[in-house]
Amino acid sequence: MCTVTGTVKQQRQQRRGAGGPLRRVQIGNALSAFGSGFTMPYMFVYVDQVRGLGSLAAGMVFTVFALAALAVLPFTGRGIDRYGPRPVLLAGAALASVGAFAFGHATGTPALLVASFLFGAGVTTCQPALATMIVRCSTAATRSHAFALQFTLVNLGMGIGALVGGQIVDVADPASLTRLFTIEAATFLGLALVTGTARIPNAAPVLVQDAADAPRGLRALVADKAMVRLCVLAGLIFFTCYGQFESGVAAFATDTVGTAPSTLGLAIGANALTIVVLQMFMVRITARRRRTTAMAAAGVVWLGAWAMALVAGLIRTETMAATVAIVSIYALFGVGESLLAPTMGPIVADLAPARLLGTYNAGYALVKQIAIAVGPAVGVLLVGSGTWPLYLAAMAGCTVLIVVLALRLRPYLTAAQDNAAPGFPAEGEQAPAAPVRTPARPVRELQTAA
Repeated sequence: MCTVTGTVKQQRQQRRGAGGPLRRVQIGNALSAFGSGFTMPYMFVYVDQVRGLGSLAAGMVFTVFALAALAVLPFTGRGIDRYGPRPVLLAGAALASVGAFAFGHATGTPALLVASFLFGAGVTTCQPALATMIVRCSTAATRSHAFALQFTLVNLGMGIGALVGGQIVDVADPASLTRLFTIEAATFLGLALVTGTARIPNAAPVLVQDAADAPRGLRALVADKAMVRLCVLAGLIFFTCYGQFESGVAAFATDTVGTAPSTLGLAIGANALTIVVLQMFMVRITARRRRTTAMAAAGVVWLGAWAMALVAGLIRTETMAATVAIVSIYALFGVGESLLAPTMGPIVADLAPARLLGTYNAGYALVKQIAIAVGPAVGVLLVGSGTWPLYLAAMAGCTVLIVVLALRLRPYLTAAQDNAAPGFPAEGEQAPAAPVRTPARPVRELQTAA
């Protein structure tokens, strides 16, 4: 039986987007990013030096933080699909707030591990809920801009948070770190207050025609060849770039090239500045290009970043030239990230059936967390063992594979999903009729989240 639901107000929101709720979602994104930038750079120092528990305990804390994501994300997607993103966001914000507060007051390894699990579970739960809210509050025509703005605000928030947090941190004063994590706990309460109380539009009217044996939940995601290929590509992207950003590349810069920590901070600042300056410009460029082309272009730019890393390694005795090369690496990473921001999230939204939007966002977030957990371990191991040429060669090879997989994803996407279709019709105009095609497999759902 086929049913169509949705009020006139909801249909108007689906055409134009929900401006007020979307602004609150973006403010919440910035708040949570500010909190993350406030504390994430100092978690290792806090456990290792401030609490005096050593690097092994600090490594265990980060491992538990990552494992928490693997534990909660399969349930997070199901919860979003069943109850909506707002209750899930409120639960995640509460968990993160409790975890951050407990982390700042813990003094022993067991308490820190428990707090880290709660902290990681809460932060991870919020991510797909916020992504689903952005999809609900935007339209197919405005979604790339919405995700790009989210990415810009997240980077801006993290940069400002790291800057402010650095002024508070005093390794000789444990109370300064306690204040830091207490303030982060408050930012998650702010996220719950600002975004968790927003009136998010309901899911778009959906015409459903399910077969009796149609896959559901994660089984539906695994059965979607385009989504599986996108997840493989995303995993490689997060492993090669985001997984190396603050670990492998940072270790290469400080240990191999001899970059001072202050210079490394300047390079990270250059990355954030590049994203903030270029992001809206990149939105306009990618709006006229295939999304797969934008992803492949990001890989090409990152090949330039790894080439600059090779230059830095070869001329490391020339301090000024090596410093310029290190800063260039992070700036080029920012250019590639700016190309990806308007593409990855919207593709997930366009692939997801409306009733499984939470599951698809959670699956995508799960791949991201696994890649970001594995990436630093591989990067630090290769650099720490003194085999930095092998490290750069491996990362360059992975980047070439990103370009190849991005282009090979194209046949599995429709023209609209790849942004290859003509521009969206203006309001009040009727879209041209699409040719009728016989589906290659039984139709599970005739309308996606787009």
